[in-house]
Amino acid sequence: MDLKEIQNLIKFVSNSGVAEVKLETGEIKITIRTTLEGNSPDITYVQQAPMQQAIAAPSAPAAAPAAPAAPAASSDDNSKYITIKSPMIGTFYRKPSPDKPVFVEVGSSIGKGDVLCVVEAMKLFNEIEAEVSGKIVKILVDDMSPVEFDQPLFLVDPS
Repeated sequence: MDLKEIQNLIKFVSNSGVAEVKLETGEIKITIRTTLEGNSPDITYVQQAPMQQAIAAPSAPAAAPAAPAAPAASSDDNSKYITIKSPMIGTFYRKPSPDKPVFVEVGSSIGKGDVLCVVEAMKLFNEIEAEVSGKIVKILVDDMSPVEFDQPLFLVDPS
């Protein structure tokens, strides 16, 4: 079972409304538990039997589409912007915690190293920092949404 199949299984379980699924195939055991709302996976365990090599992640996984198909003129306009992408699979959060304000809004000026969002993966909250200075033009992901590796998160105008 490869990484893409595991990701598809997690999406399927989270959309099905099932609370927990256990799957055992050969040396791999997977348990997926979802929240009652069925919005996103709560805990995912991937166990592999000892004496086996770990499943290698694909060297260049396909990026998930950021948005539905847009007119060609729109993509030409976006070519002058820098896209900040997710460095990992996880859940995208715009705030450090529910009672705090969002990190950035559309129109916010940012500097290199500023925290833009948090991506939670396996109960670890990873701050995503700006790679460039500029102005946030568009936020491409909704708060508390699952994101894929290399999925575009923000468009930044570097000028």
